[in-house]
Amino acid sequence: MALLLDDLLDIARITQGKLELKAERVKLTDVVDSAVEEVRPLLESKNHQLTVTLPPEELTLNADPLRLSQILSNLLTNAAKYTDPAGHINLSGGVQNGTLCLSVNDDGIGIAPQALTRLFEMFSQIDGAAARSEGGLGIGLALVKGLLELHGGTIEARSHGLGRGSEFIVRLPLTAAPPSEASATGADVPPVARGRRVMVADDNEDAADALAMLLELGGHEVRVAHRGRAALELAQTFRPDVAIIDIGMPDLSGYEVAKELRRESWGTGICLIALTGWGQDDDRQRAKDAGFDRHMTKPVEACALEELLSNGNGR
Repeated sequence: MALLLDDLLDIARITQGKLELKAERVKLTDVVDSAVEEVRPLLESKNHQLTVTLPPEELTLNADPLRLSQILSNLLTNAAKYTDPAGHINLSGGVQNGTLCLSVNDDGIGIAPQALTRLFEMFSQIDGAAARSEGGLGIGLALVKGLLELHGGTIEARSHGLGRGSEFIVRLPLTAAPPSEASATGADVPPVARGRRVMVADDNEDAADALAMLLELGGHEVRVAHRGRAALELAQTFRPDVAIIDIGMPDLSGYEVAKELRRESWGTGICLIALTGWGQDDDRQRAKDAGFDRHMTKPVEACALEELLSNGNGR
């Protein structure tokens, strides 16, 4: 739980432009050694074989050594989790046109082609891999992407399909100047909204609680309900400015909750946001007919949500 909280705090700081890098000249070997040492207990517990192949020459770059080690340890941890015992994991590096390219590949469960495009979104997890997540919330890769962007780097995921392993390729400039103030402070990040009363209703307790934590870190007052009827009872006393409601709750659907809220005299002014895994035009129209102001498809992007909350009454 402490590690999950640390990752959530880092994601929130990146989203709000408050995560500052402590850049210095750092040796690649030192960063790799630190990351491998962090992941070694997991590798040994699953009897994995790790191979590290780096260029023979000593490479240095301007970067935050702690954050770079965090990036690599997250990628190695994912490889270890999603590879069956006695698997093979490779960490390799090379230089191409002044760019450091690092690759973490494995012979694990692989990734379906349709999942590659959403791997780096918040709360995204590989289909069928929930049992291996060991309590994870699907934020590790989103954090890796955010940290790399602060360094002026990129990440790419590749896989030949389910059961055929995966590869994550990190690219970082070798000779770049230390990250600019604009990058380190997130100048392009949407402004943080003023504190608002937000209700989150979702029967996925981990996702609901994690989203609530992110919103609280953004300065909002948040309450959570894990069932439709509980959401209606909570709204009666909490009177939220914004309600983020999952459509697929078991006792009352999000559509039913929205309709009930709109029947209340105090409920007409609430900004209702539908949260669903379906994003077709028919789904958006059904949400609108039920009284929702906005429709967001899972996994919700923290930046998009914060931008929405920053917009006056949230509509």
